[in-house]
Amino acid sequence: MSTTAVTDGASTPPGTGQDAEALLTHREILAILAGLLAALFTALLSSTIVSTALPTIIADLRGTQTQYAWVITTALLANAASTPIWGKLSDLFNKKLLVQLSILIFVGGSVLAGLAQDVNILLGARVIQGIGMGGLTALVVAIIGSIIPPRERGRYSGYMGAVMAVAMSGGPVLGGVIVDSPLGWRWCFYVCVPLAVVALFLLQRTLKIATERKANVKIDWLGATLITAGVSVLLIWVSFAGKEGYYEWVSLESALYVLAGLALLALTVFVESKVSDPVIPLKIITERTTALAIIASIAVGVGLFGATTFLTQYFQTARGFSPTSAGLLTIPMVAGTLVSSMVSGQLITRFGRWKPFIVGGAVLQFVGFALLGTLDHTTSLVVIGIYIAIVGLGTGMLMQNLVLAVQNTVSVKNIGAASSSVAFFRTFGGAIGVSILGSILAARVATLSAEGFAKLGIDTSASGGSGANLDIDALPAPVAEVVHTSYGDATGTLFLVAAGFALITLVAVVLIPNRELRTTIDIVDEEPATDRRAPAAEV
Repeated sequence: MSTTAVTDGASTPPGTGQDAEALLTHREILAILAGLLAALFTALLSSTIVSTALPTIIADLRGTQTQYAWVITTALLANAASTPIWGKLSDLFNKKLLVQLSILIFVGGSVLAGLAQDVNILLGARVIQGIGMGGLTALVVAIIGSIIPPRERGRYSGYMGAVMAVAMSGGPVLGGVIVDSPLGWRWCFYVCVPLAVVALFLLQRTLKIATERKANVKIDWLGATLITAGVSVLLIWVSFAGKEGYYEWVSLESALYVLAGLALLALTVFVESKVSDPVIPLKIITERTTALAIIASIAVGVGLFGATTFLTQYFQTARGFSPTSAGLLTIPMVAGTLVSSMVSGQLITRFGRWKPFIVGGAVLQFVGFALLGTLDHTTSLVVIGIYIAIVGLGTGMLMQNLVLAVQNTVSVKNIGAASSSVAFFRTFGGAIGVSILGSILAARVATLSAEGFAKLGIDTSASGGSGANLDIDALPAPVAEVVHTSYGDATGTLFLVAAGFALITLVAVVLIPNRELRTTIDIVDEEPATDRRAPAAEV
């Protein structure tokens, strides 16, 4: 039975002189994973529940299509902004306490979201949820990377992928059932509370990991603030550009937004190059494997979060299915993710080869999104199921295995910073994707609706077109039919854009160096010095 050595906050290869009691068996690792994955499952389940319930939530709160996108974007942005901070903290403080804290923050945001009486309060609650989710995203991966060698990590990454797939499949269905039940959509947020209590109990019982606090700890709050501000400015620009009542894509306002956003991001790079403990270590993310994995992750995030966010909206708004049915219709994609994640993880551990899987995953994701680009309001549900299953197969091979490729190139003391950086850019890409694709969808729906209304003899120029709110059930039948058709025909455009980003992912993963997975937890002296260029962050 394989074993892994764990000491105070750092791991060393077996057979390097550590005490026998410091070795972790496969069973002990599984016990730790039970608590970690229970915590991750709690957050993922709550997030996917919301995706199915969101059309009902926005209609009930009298929200718009732009606000629909921002309910997702705010959580992703807070997730992305907080992920590298949690990752840095995981290299400095006790990981167990940080995981528990992130769960509590997420639960607090969930309760506040359930109490929301308007979209603005809901957006604030989603920010809090995103901060908690950022902690779980960074810390679960960091802890796994600290106790398991990369060669063995594939099988455990498969377990993580399976949990993610179950949460992704169960969330939409459970969300639909809750929305359609007398409980109402608010219980989509409340339901995570008992699950979080179970996760906290498991972590308290199973996770035993000590961390030695580093002296003179410095957190790069300025860098985190600058990058969040820069991203936020650009997302605000994308969200409102081209919409009536705001500003055009080519205008003075657009130019100011773009210049301000780019200036803030440039200032972020300058600050990160000067501070002693950067929130995003430039020496780590500029290493070839990590840099290419980040580019691929951004594109994965755009496609995965951006395009799939609007999939359940398509089923409900364009095809008229209930939230429960919409959740069930997404199962082929989740089943594909589950199968490919589990199988690829086991095969990577067995053969020690990872690159064929991420390249194959990128190809499948591109093909799936390209096929979904043909979607309209009459496309067969069987055909849609096949297409989204292909996307799921590709996604399952990509997400965790990209992180594995990065972890294979860095020292264990930088696992937290490297892993969280990849997760940060993937979520960052997701926030961009939701914002851009949401803007494209709103504009395309407005155009198609205006054309449909013109055929009915309805002049929409005074009201700015359709889509003022998503409470379609309140519209007259002929008008509602136009809106249903417009959403159905506009959704295919989103997947074509996602296919373009998937092509970028494919190019990036092909260029990643095909390095053999090491069998030790940390880098040994014989490995190239370029893998140890990260700034010291002693744990």
